[in-house]
Amino acid sequence: MSEAFEAVIVGAGAAGLMAGAWAVRTRPGARVLLLDGASKIGAKILVAGGGRCNVTHDVVDETAYAGSSRNAIRKVLLQFGVEKTVQFFRELGVELKREETGKLFPVTDDAHTVLRALLDTVRRGIDGHGAEIRHPARVTDVRRRESGGFVVRVGDAANEIVAQRVILATGGMSLPKSGSDGFGFTIAKSLGHTITRDVFPGLVPLVIRKGHWLTELSGVTIDAELSVHSAKGQKLSSFANSTLITHFGLSGPSVLDVSRYWTYEVLTAAREGRGTPSLRINWIPGETVQGLDEAMVGMGRQSPVSWIQSRSKGSIPERLASALVARANVPQGATGASLTREQRRALATLVAAMEVPISGDRGYNFAEVTAGGVPLSELHLATMESRVCPGLHLCGEICDVDGRVGGYNFQWAWASGYLAGRAAAGV
Repeated sequence: MSEAFEAVIVGAGAAGLMAGAWAVRTRPGARVLLLDGASKIGAKILVAGGGRCNVTHDVVDETAYAGSSRNAIRKVLLQFGVEKTVQFFRELGVELKREETGKLFPVTDDAHTVLRALLDTVRRGIDGHGAEIRHPARVTDVRRRESGGFVVRVGDAANEIVAQRVILATGGMSLPKSGSDGFGFTIAKSLGHTITRDVFPGLVPLVIRKGHWLTELSGVTIDAELSVHSAKGQKLSSFANSTLITHFGLSGPSVLDVSRYWTYEVLTAAREGRGTPSLRINWIPGETVQGLDEAMVGMGRQSPVSWIQSRSKGSIPERLASALVARANVPQGATGASLTREQRRALATLVAAMEVPISGDRGYNFAEVTAGGVPLSELHLATMESRVCPGLHLCGEICDVDGRVGGYNFQWAWASGYLAGRAAAGV
Protein backbone atom coordinates (compact mmCIF):
# COMPACT_ATOMS: atom_id res chain seq x y z
CA MET A 1 0.00 0.00 0.00
CA SER A 2 1.33 3.46 -0.84
CA GLU A 3 0.40 7.14 -0.58
CA ALA A 4 1.04 9.60 -3.37
CA PHE A 5 2.08 13.25 -3.07
CA GLU A 6 3.19 15.91 -5.49
CA ALA A 7 5.98 16.91 -3.12
CA VAL A 8 7.48 15.45 0.04
CA ILE A 9 9.66 17.69 2.19
CA VAL A 10 12.10 15.88 4.47
CA GLY A 11 12.63 18.15 7.46
CA ALA A 12 10.30 20.71 9.00
CA GLY A 13 12.75 23.25 10.35
CA ALA A 14 13.05 26.82 9.08
CA ALA A 15 13.93 25.89 5.48
CA GLY A 16 11.48 23.00 5.31
CA LEU A 17 8.58 25.06 6.63
CA MET A 18 9.41 27.85 4.21
CA ALA A 19 9.48 25.35 1.35
CA GLY A 20 6.16 23.96 2.49
CA ALA A 21 4.60 27.41 2.74
CA TRP A 22 5.57 28.31 -0.82
CA ALA A 23 4.74 24.90 -2.23
CA VAL A 24 1.10 25.20 -1.18
CA ARG A 25 0.98 28.85 -2.27
CA THR A 26 2.42 28.06 -5.69
CA ARG A 27 0.13 25.13 -6.39
CA PRO A 28 -3.05 25.37 -4.32
CA GLY A 29 -4.61 21.99 -3.75
CA ALA A 30 -1.40 20.05 -4.40
CA ARG A 31 -0.69 17.21 -2.00
CA VAL A 32 2.36 18.25 -0.03
CA LEU A 33 3.76 16.33 2.92
CA LEU A 34 6.36 17.40 5.46
CA LEU A 35 8.13 14.69 7.45
CA ASP A 36 10.28 15.38 10.50
CA GLY A 37 11.90 12.97 12.92
CA ALA A 38 11.73 15.31 15.92
CA SER A 39 9.03 14.94 18.53
CA LYS A 40 8.83 18.73 18.71
CA ILE A 41 8.78 20.74 15.48
CA GLY A 42 10.90 23.87 15.11
CA ALA A 43 13.30 23.41 18.03
CA LYS A 44 16.02 25.51 16.40
CA ILE A 45 13.58 28.33 15.73
CA LEU A 46 12.51 28.32 19.36
CA VAL A 47 16.03 28.51 20.80
CA ALA A 48 17.36 31.06 18.30
CA GLY A 49 18.18 34.52 19.59
CA GLY A 50 17.78 33.48 23.20
CA GLY A 51 14.22 32.35 22.56
CA ARG A 52 13.28 35.47 20.60
CA CYS A 53 14.23 34.22 17.10
CA ASN A 54 16.52 36.52 15.16
CA VAL A 55 14.51 36.24 11.92
CA THR A 56 16.98 38.08 9.70
CA HIS A 57 19.31 41.08 9.51
CA ASP A 58 18.56 44.49 8.03
CA VAL A 59 21.39 44.17 5.49
CA VAL A 60 22.20 40.76 4.03
CA ASP A 61 24.61 39.95 1.22
CA GLU A 62 26.96 37.16 0.26
CA THR A 63 29.89 38.59 2.24
CA ALA A 64 28.27 37.37 5.47
CA TYR A 65 28.57 33.73 4.35
CA ALA A 66 31.20 31.06 3.84
CA GLY A 67 31.25 27.66 2.16
CA SER A 68 30.24 27.61 -1.50
CA SER A 69 31.25 30.46 -3.81
CA ARG A 70 29.91 33.85 -2.81
CA ASN A 71 28.67 34.42 -6.33
CA ALA A 72 26.45 31.33 -6.06
CA ILE A 73 25.21 32.36 -2.61
CA ARG A 74 24.40 35.84 -3.91
CA LYS A 75 22.27 34.45 -6.75
CA VAL A 76 20.06 32.63 -4.24
CA LEU A 77 19.81 35.51 -1.76
CA LEU A 78 18.78 37.96 -4.48
CA GLN A 79 15.66 35.90 -5.22
CA PHE A 80 14.24 36.39 -1.74
CA GLY A 81 15.88 39.24 0.12
CA VAL A 82 15.26 40.97 3.42
CA GLU A 83 12.39 43.13 2.12
CA LYS A 84 10.54 40.06 0.87
CA THR A 85 11.20 38.31 4.17
CA VAL A 86 9.77 41.20 6.17
CA GLN A 87 6.74 41.37 3.88
CA PHE A 88 6.20 37.62 4.03
CA PHE A 89 6.13 37.54 7.81
CA ARG A 90 3.96 40.65 7.93
CA GLU A 91 1.41 38.82 5.79
CA LEU A 92 1.52 36.03 8.36
CA GLY A 93 0.81 38.53 11.14
CA VAL A 94 4.39 38.70 12.42
CA GLU A 95 5.75 42.24 12.59
CA LEU A 96 9.51 42.55 12.87
CA LYS A 97 11.53 45.23 14.65
CA ARG A 98 15.11 46.31 14.03
CA GLU A 99 17.53 46.52 16.95
CA GLU A 100 20.70 48.63 17.08
CA THR A 101 22.80 45.66 15.96
CA GLY A 102 20.78 45.41 12.73
CA LYS A 103 19.09 42.19 13.84
CA LEU A 104 15.38 41.82 13.15
CA PHE A 105 13.20 40.17 15.80
CA PRO A 106 9.42 39.74 16.14
CA VAL A 107 7.91 42.62 18.10
CA THR A 108 6.61 40.03 20.57
CA ASP A 109 10.19 38.99 21.45
CA ASP A 110 8.90 35.43 21.37
CA ALA A 111 10.12 32.78 18.92
CA HIS A 112 6.81 30.93 19.29
CA THR A 113 5.22 33.77 17.32
CA VAL A 114 7.40 32.92 14.33
CA LEU A 115 6.97 29.17 14.58
CA ARG A 116 3.18 29.31 15.00
CA ALA A 117 2.87 31.59 11.99
CA LEU A 118 4.92 29.25 9.80
CA LEU A 119 3.04 26.17 10.93
CA ASP A 120 -0.31 27.85 10.39
CA THR A 121 0.47 29.01 6.85
CA VAL A 122 1.86 25.60 5.89
CA ARG A 123 -1.21 23.78 7.20
CA ARG A 124 -3.78 26.24 5.87
CA GLY A 125 -2.24 27.28 2.58
CA ILE A 126 -3.98 30.17 0.84
CA ASP A 127 -7.30 28.44 0.35
CA GLY A 128 -7.58 26.23 3.41
CA HIS A 129 -5.92 23.30 1.66
CA GLY A 130 -2.40 23.31 2.95
CA ALA A 131 0.25 20.70 3.54
CA GLU A 132 0.26 17.81 5.97
CA ILE A 133 2.96 17.64 8.66
CA ARG A 134 3.86 14.34 10.27
CA HIS A 135 6.18 14.00 13.23
CA PRO A 136 7.94 12.23 14.73
CA ALA A 137 8.38 10.51 11.39
CA ARG A 138 12.03 9.77 10.70
CA VAL A 139 12.81 9.20 7.05
CA THR A 140 15.14 6.23 6.66
CA ASP A 141 15.42 6.04 2.88
CA VAL A 142 14.72 8.00 -0.27
CA ARG A 143 15.21 6.29 -3.61
CA ARG A 144 14.33 7.00 -7.22
CA ARG A 145 11.64 5.03 -9.00
CA GLU A 146 12.29 3.60 -12.43
CA SER A 147 8.93 4.94 -13.52
CA GLY A 148 9.74 8.42 -12.23
CA GLY A 149 9.52 10.22 -8.93
CA PHE A 150 10.68 8.90 -5.59
CA VAL A 151 9.83 6.44 -2.86
CA VAL A 152 10.23 7.72 0.68
CA ARG A 153 10.32 5.34 3.63
CA VAL A 154 9.59 6.34 7.21
CA GLY A 155 11.06 4.17 9.96
CA ASP A 156 10.33 0.51 9.38
CA ALA A 157 6.79 1.14 8.17
CA ALA A 158 5.59 -1.14 5.37
CA ASN A 159 3.73 1.66 3.63
CA GLU A 160 5.55 3.53 0.90
CA ILE A 161 5.23 7.23 0.28
CA VAL A 162 5.48 8.08 -3.40
CA ALA A 163 6.44 11.60 -4.41
CA GLN A 164 6.84 13.31 -7.75
CA ARG A 165 9.45 15.53 -6.15
CA VAL A 166 11.42 15.54 -2.90
CA ILE A 167 12.91 18.46 -1.01
CA LEU A 168 15.75 17.68 1.41
CA ALA A 169 15.60 20.24 4.24
CA THR A 170 17.12 18.03 6.90
CA GLY A 171 19.61 20.51 8.28
CA GLY A 172 23.20 19.60 9.00
CA MET A 173 24.59 18.21 12.25
CA SER A 174 24.26 21.12 14.68
CA LEU A 175 22.00 20.69 17.72
CA PRO A 176 21.39 16.98 16.99
CA LYS A 177 18.71 16.82 19.71
CA SER A 178 16.56 18.92 17.39
CA GLY A 179 16.70 16.11 14.83
CA SER A 180 19.51 17.34 12.55
CA ASP A 181 22.00 14.56 13.12
CA GLY A 182 23.57 14.48 9.66
CA PHE A 183 21.42 11.74 8.15
CA GLY A 184 20.38 14.15 5.42
CA PHE A 185 23.93 13.97 4.10
CA THR A 186 23.57 10.19 3.86
CA ILE A 187 20.38 10.55 1.84
CA ALA A 188 21.95 13.16 -0.44
CA LYS A 189 24.95 10.92 -1.13
CA SER A 190 22.71 7.94 -1.85
CA LEU A 191 21.05 10.04 -4.58
CA GLY A 192 24.34 10.97 -6.23
CA HIS A 193 25.50 14.07 -4.40
CA THR A 194 28.86 14.72 -2.84
CA ILE A 195 29.52 16.27 0.55
CA THR A 196 32.39 18.68 1.11
CA ARG A 197 35.61 17.15 2.40
CA ASP A 198 35.34 19.12 5.63
CA VAL A 199 32.13 19.15 7.69
CA PHE A 200 32.46 20.70 11.12
CA PRO A 201 30.65 22.79 13.76
CA GLY A 202 30.17 26.47 12.96
CA LEU A 203 29.10 29.34 15.23
CA VAL A 204 30.40 27.37 18.20
CA PRO A 205 32.15 28.35 21.46
CA LEU A 206 35.88 27.62 21.58
CA VAL A 207 37.71 25.67 24.28
CA ILE A 208 40.98 26.93 25.75
CA ARG A 209 43.73 24.60 26.88
CA LYS A 210 42.93 23.30 30.36
CA GLY A 211 44.45 25.27 33.20
CA HIS A 212 45.03 28.46 31.19
CA TRP A 213 44.88 31.60 33.32
CA LEU A 214 42.26 33.24 31.11
CA THR A 215 39.56 30.80 32.27
CA GLU A 216 40.01 32.14 35.81
CA LEU A 217 38.34 35.32 34.54
CA SER A 218 35.09 33.49 33.74
CA GLY A 219 32.18 35.90 33.42
CA VAL A 220 34.10 38.83 31.98
CA THR A 221 32.40 40.26 28.88
CA ILE A 222 34.13 42.77 26.64
CA ASP A 223 34.06 44.02 23.07
CA ALA A 224 37.19 42.54 21.50
CA GLU A 225 38.58 41.59 18.11
CA LEU A 226 39.45 37.96 17.42
CA SER A 227 41.62 37.12 14.44
CA VAL A 228 42.97 33.99 12.79
CA HIS A 229 46.58 34.10 11.64
CA SER A 230 48.58 31.69 9.55
CA ALA A 231 51.69 30.02 10.97
CA LYS A 232 53.66 32.78 9.20
CA GLY A 233 51.65 35.49 10.95
CA GLN A 234 49.37 36.59 8.10
CA LYS A 235 45.94 37.74 9.26
CA LEU A 236 43.36 35.54 7.52
CA SER A 237 40.09 36.70 9.09
CA SER A 238 38.89 38.79 12.01
CA PHE A 239 35.69 39.68 13.84
CA ALA A 240 35.08 42.34 16.48
CA ASN A 241 32.10 42.03 18.79
CA SER A 242 31.06 41.10 22.31
CA THR A 243 33.38 38.44 23.75
CA LEU A 244 32.66 36.31 26.82
CA ILE A 245 35.34 34.57 28.87
CA THR A 246 34.01 31.32 30.32
CA HIS A 247 35.19 28.49 32.56
CA PHE A 248 35.96 26.40 29.45
CA GLY A 249 37.20 29.10 27.10
CA LEU A 250 35.51 31.73 24.94
CA SER A 251 32.01 32.47 23.71
CA GLY A 252 29.97 35.40 22.49
CA PRO A 253 29.25 36.73 18.97
CA SER A 254 32.87 37.45 18.00
CA VAL A 255 33.94 33.95 19.02
CA LEU A 256 31.07 32.23 17.25
CA ASP A 257 31.79 34.17 14.05
CA VAL A 258 35.51 33.42 14.06
CA SER A 259 35.12 29.76 15.06
CA ARG A 260 34.40 28.32 11.58
CA TYR A 261 37.38 30.17 10.10
CA TRP A 262 39.65 28.95 12.87
CA THR A 263 38.56 25.34 12.46
CA TYR A 264 38.78 25.50 8.68
CA GLU A 265 42.35 26.81 8.82
CA VAL A 266 43.36 24.16 11.37
CA LEU A 267 41.95 21.38 9.18
CA THR A 268 43.48 22.78 6.01
CA ALA A 269 46.89 23.37 7.58
CA ALA A 270 46.99 19.82 8.94
CA ARG A 271 45.96 18.34 5.59
CA GLU A 272 48.56 20.35 3.68
CA GLY A 273 51.32 19.86 6.20
CA ARG A 274 51.54 23.55 7.09
CA GLY A 275 52.15 25.04 10.51
CA THR A 276 49.21 25.41 12.89
CA PRO A 277 47.43 28.78 12.70
CA SER A 278 46.99 30.98 15.76
CA LEU A 279 44.01 32.74 17.29
CA ARG A 280 44.71 36.19 18.67
CA ILE A 281 42.66 38.60 20.74
CA ASN A 282 42.91 42.38 20.61
CA TRP A 283 41.28 43.60 23.80
CA ILE A 284 41.17 47.17 22.44
CA PRO A 285 40.01 46.89 18.81
CA GLY A 286 41.81 49.40 16.60
CA GLU A 287 44.97 49.48 18.70
CA THR A 288 48.24 47.93 17.57
CA VAL A 289 51.17 46.47 19.44
CA GLN A 290 53.48 49.15 18.08
CA GLY A 291 51.05 51.95 18.91
CA LEU A 292 50.55 50.80 22.49
CA ASP A 293 54.26 50.25 23.00
CA GLU A 294 55.03 53.80 21.92
CA ALA A 295 52.18 55.26 23.96
CA MET A 296 53.40 53.54 27.13
CA VAL A 297 56.57 55.62 27.05
CA GLY A 298 54.50 58.56 28.21
CA MET A 299 52.72 56.66 30.96
CA GLY A 300 54.73 58.44 33.66
CA ARG A 301 53.83 57.54 37.22
CA GLN A 302 50.44 56.07 36.26
CA SER A 303 49.99 52.40 37.07
CA PRO A 304 49.83 50.03 34.06
CA VAL A 305 46.43 48.76 35.19
CA SER A 306 44.80 52.18 35.31
CA TRP A 307 46.57 53.18 32.08
CA ILE A 308 45.12 50.16 30.23
CA GLN A 309 41.66 50.92 31.54
CA SER A 310 42.02 54.54 30.52
CA ARG A 311 43.35 53.59 27.11
CA SER A 312 40.36 51.30 26.56
CA LYS A 313 38.00 54.08 27.71
CA GLY A 314 36.82 51.86 30.53
CA SER A 315 35.92 48.84 28.43
CA ILE A 316 38.59 46.61 29.98
CA PRO A 317 37.54 45.67 33.53
CA GLU A 318 40.12 45.82 36.33
CA ARG A 319 40.18 42.02 36.67
CA LEU A 320 41.31 41.59 33.09
CA ALA A 321 43.71 44.55 33.14
CA SER A 322 45.37 43.24 36.30
CA ALA A 323 45.70 39.76 34.80
CA LEU A 324 47.30 41.12 31.63
CA VAL A 325 49.79 43.18 33.63
CA ALA A 326 50.68 40.17 35.78
CA ARG A 327 51.24 37.95 32.72
CA ALA A 328 53.62 40.58 31.34
CA ASN A 329 55.73 40.05 34.47
CA VAL A 330 55.12 43.59 35.69
CA PRO A 331 55.38 43.77 39.52
CA GLN A 332 52.47 45.02 41.60
CA GLY A 333 52.88 48.69 42.41
CA ALA A 334 54.95 49.36 39.30
CA THR A 335 54.52 52.63 37.43
CA GLY A 336 54.92 53.38 33.78
CA ALA A 337 58.26 55.04 34.38
CA SER A 338 59.64 51.85 35.92
CA LEU A 339 58.73 49.54 33.06
CA THR A 340 61.53 48.05 31.02
CA ARG A 341 61.40 47.97 27.25
CA GLU A 342 60.73 44.23 27.38
CA GLN A 343 57.85 44.68 29.86
CA ARG A 344 56.24 47.37 27.69
CA ARG A 345 56.49 45.19 24.61
CA ALA A 346 55.13 42.15 26.44
CA LEU A 347 52.19 44.10 27.83
CA ALA A 348 51.40 45.74 24.48
CA THR A 349 51.40 42.31 22.83
CA LEU A 350 49.08 40.84 25.46
CA VAL A 351 46.65 43.73 25.05
CA ALA A 352 46.62 44.00 21.23
CA ALA A 353 47.73 40.58 19.95
CA MET A 354 47.35 37.97 22.66
CA GLU A 355 47.66 34.42 21.36
CA VAL A 356 45.10 32.05 22.88
CA PRO A 357 45.83 28.29 22.97
CA ILE A 358 42.61 26.86 21.53
CA SER A 359 42.30 23.11 22.06
CA GLY A 360 39.03 22.66 20.16
CA ASP A 361 35.38 23.63 20.20
CA ARG A 362 32.27 22.55 22.13
CA GLY A 363 30.98 20.42 19.28
CA TYR A 364 27.69 20.04 17.47
CA ASN A 365 25.64 20.05 20.67
CA PHE A 366 26.54 23.72 21.13
CA ALA A 367 26.98 24.77 17.50
CA GLU A 368 24.37 26.97 15.86
CA VAL A 369 25.17 25.81 12.33
CA THR A 370 27.07 23.21 10.34
CA ALA A 371 29.94 24.26 8.08
CA GLY A 372 30.14 22.15 4.94
CA GLY A 373 27.51 20.11 3.10
CA VAL A 374 26.28 19.71 -0.47
CA PRO A 375 28.11 22.18 -2.78
CA LEU A 376 25.90 24.70 -4.54
CA SER A 377 27.72 23.80 -7.77
CA GLU A 378 25.62 20.61 -7.77
CA LEU A 379 22.34 22.57 -7.82
CA HIS A 380 20.41 24.72 -10.25
CA LEU A 381 20.38 27.93 -8.24
CA ALA A 382 17.09 29.27 -9.63
CA THR A 383 15.20 26.24 -8.30
CA MET A 384 17.61 24.54 -5.85
CA GLU A 385 17.05 21.41 -7.95
CA SER A 386 19.77 18.80 -8.12
CA ARG A 387 21.91 18.66 -11.25
CA VAL A 388 22.61 14.97 -10.64
CA CYS A 389 19.17 13.80 -9.54
CA PRO A 390 16.29 15.59 -11.34
CA GLY A 391 13.23 16.06 -9.16
CA LEU A 392 15.30 16.40 -5.99
CA HIS A 393 15.65 19.83 -4.37
CA LEU A 394 17.83 20.87 -1.44
CA CYS A 395 17.58 23.89 0.84
CA GLY A 396 18.79 25.23 4.14
CA GLU A 397 21.69 23.96 6.20
CA ILE A 398 22.23 20.76 4.21
CA CYS A 399 23.84 23.01 1.59
CA ASP A 400 27.45 24.12 1.90
CA VAL A 401 26.51 27.59 3.13
CA ASP A 402 26.93 28.99 6.63
CA GLY A 403 26.49 32.57 7.75
CA ARG A 404 27.54 34.80 10.59
CA VAL A 405 25.67 35.42 13.83
CA GLY A 406 22.77 37.82 13.37
CA GLY A 407 19.96 36.18 11.41
CA TYR A 408 21.98 35.39 8.30
CA ASN A 409 21.45 31.64 8.50
CA PHE A 410 17.72 32.11 8.79
CA GLN A 411 17.79 34.39 5.74
CA TRP A 412 19.53 31.60 3.83
CA ALA A 413 16.81 29.19 4.99
CA TRP A 414 14.03 31.55 3.88
CA ALA A 415 15.60 32.24 0.47
CA SER A 416 16.59 28.68 -0.42
CA GLY A 417 13.35 27.25 0.99
CA TYR A 418 11.33 29.73 -1.05
CA LEU A 419 13.06 28.68 -4.29
CA ALA A 420 12.84 24.96 -3.55
CA GLY A 421 9.18 25.06 -2.51
CA ARG A 422 8.01 27.05 -5.51
CA ALA A 423 9.93 24.90 -7.96
CA ALA A 424 8.96 21.54 -6.46
CA ALA A 425 5.26 22.39 -6.51
CA GLY A 426 5.22 24.25 -9.78
CA VAL A 427 5.63 21.18 -11.98
